[in-house]
Amino acid sequence: MASNGFSEEITLEGHIIDSWVLPRVFDTVMDLGGSFDLEEIRVGRRKDETSFARLRISAGSEQQLHAIVAALQGHGAVVVSDHDVATEPAPSDGGLPDHFYSTTNLPTQVRLGGRWLDVGGTEMDLVILVDRERGQARMVPMAEVRRGDPVVVGHDGIRVVPLERSREREVFAFMASGVSSEKPKRHVIAEIAREMRETRAHGGKVLVVAGPAIIHTGAAPHLARLVRAGYVQVLFGGNAIATHDVESVLFGTSLGVALDNGRPVEGGHVHHMAAINAIRRVGSLRAAVDSGLLREGLMYECIKHGVEVVLAGSVRDDGPLPDVITDMGEAQRRMRSALHGVEMALMIATMLHSIATGNMLPASVKTVVVDINPAAVTKLADRGTFQALGLVTDADLFLRELVGALGLSG
Repeated sequence: MASNGFSEEITLEGHIIDSWVLPRVFDTVMDLGGSFDLEEIRVGRRKDETSFARLRISAGSEQQLHAIVAALQGHGAVVVSDHDVATEPAPSDGGLPDHFYSTTNLPTQVRLGGRWLDVGGTEMDLVILVDRERGQARMVPMAEVRRGDPVVVGHDGIRVVPLERSREREVFAFMASGVSSEKPKRHVIAEIAREMRETRAHGGKVLVVAGPAIIHTGAAPHLARLVRAGYVQVLFGGNAIATHDVESVLFGTSLGVALDNGRPVEGGHVHHMAAINAIRRVGSLRAAVDSGLLREGLMYECIKHGVEVVLAGSVRDDGPLPDVITDMGEAQRRMRSALHGVEMALMIATMLHSIATGNMLPASVKTVVVDINPAAVTKLADRGTFQALGLVTDADLFLRELVGALGLSG
């Protein structure tokens, strides 16, 4: 037993050996300055048999121990105690009690009345509110907490279910551990196409988080083809993706550069403002479609095929288009609402919107991040979206190959 004065006993259960959960737990304890004693371990001897470990975690202070245990719960550790989950009332609207529990994007349960209950609304960096009378618990953003709400505190009575490596050969099985421009892209994209087919076949939703480079690189027709074929149900973006799409339809340019030959057009620098003005004058993108102003393009296809589009603005936006949500709280609410039923996400050439969306996705959502800049994928993983599969490539090349893999080219 280590000499540190504060300790807690935890257990881990599942495929904790071959999914590298147990070694990550050891590393986490040591990285945070604690120590551990492995008091019991049972290793599964068949593929369908799970393993079990019981550890005593020790630290030099109660605060340090709390931080270590909180980190270990993200790996699926369960504190050994008979206590139900603890709550304290929120001290104010948007304010939290001390020692509040901050969620991960993994499936989570809390113990109420000796029973483990699933927590709804899985998302990282939220808090858990408990309704003891109804026997329910849900994750909510800090800003939505109201004074007196019962907020989960501490780490007793909380169980997180970690993702485990698939035993089948599957492209999303822990491929996010590395980001490389040298992955076999054609094979990976073929696997992505297979996942999209399966998702569509059983009624799951596919989300595309789209950056303006899709328009700049001439890839919009490929994405529009995916929309027409029913492979996209939700699209997130900003003012730029929609503005440049409209510009490409009305003027044949993107940021004043002709899409057919890549050359700047005389006076083309005003085209994006003219595109915004055209939409503002008719009132909305849908009104532009209904009036015949827009007869093609990505936004046209999304509107015609019932894709739920959420455009979240930023301080950089010109205009913006009337469809762009400039209230960030409202944009988050709209995005969260649109994510219900999403099982797969393609994030293409947009670092900021990808990170924002990644923060809202449960770890169970199969996530692909495509960017010419490796930092885009790395930053997403650093912020907790560890399930993301990264492809370092051009948006046009990726979408063209994906359309071909789905048999939609031509």
